[in-house]
Amino acid sequence: MNVATILKAKGADVSTVSPETRVRDVALLLTERRIGAVLVMQDRQVMGIISERDIVKAVARQGGEALDAPVRDVMTSRVVTCSLNDSVDELMDSMTQGRFRHLPVIEKGELVGIVSIGDVVKHRIAETVMETEALRLYIANG
Repeated sequence: MNVATILKAKGADVSTVSPETRVRDVALLLTERRIGAVLVMQDRQVMGIISERDIVKAVARQGGEALDAPVRDVMTSRVVTCSLNDSVDELMDSMTQGRFRHLPVIEKGELVGIVSIGDVVKHRIAETVMETEALRLYIANG
């Protein structure tokens, strides 16, 4: 199973904001859409990612004033990405080692989706269930 399989099931919708968007507006967007991160885009290029964790860190450092700051001041600029052909195991390794929960999917230089740790776990569990059922059938018919 790979990233393309995950995106086919979940869709390719990605929430994005500009670097000038206020942190307060991102917090509202995350809450309304029930998501954990949005990509920061400018001229169709990924400039960064801002997650709930980034917002909490900013508020811890600067207090409530952080909510009025532009996203570019708070976002994670070094964004790790993946491609459609990456396997679920590769995603899990990357997310575990990097200690992050969202990976933008880039194909031929273009953003085509985003995958969260929840998506990865959901599809890994589905894969395990299918393997288990196949083994049960094999044993029952063996």
